[in-house]
Amino acid sequence: MSDEMTLEERKVIYRARRGLKEIDVYFDPYVKNCYLSAEPAEKALFAELVDQEDPDLLDWFMEVGEPPRTELKEFILKLKHNVHG
Repeated sequence: MSDEMTLEERKVIYRARRGLKEIDVYFDPYVKNCYLSAEPAEKALFAELVDQEDPDLLDWFMEVGEPPRTELKEFILKLKHNVHG
């Protein structure tokens, strides 16, 4: 892997900073510890998640609603597991 981030990676990292504690608690550790070394498919899932609206993300992370795709739900569970164990 190159030491240089691509423009797309930079955009995703920038958009991941929400300023909403309930979401940042999951996004920040992933960005710092996993994102740049993740497989392309996982990076694409994270980018798709980051593109969602905050109210939807809150519902999904708090398990009030479900994302439209199973892959997103599984990825959210992974992010939650990374934080809560």
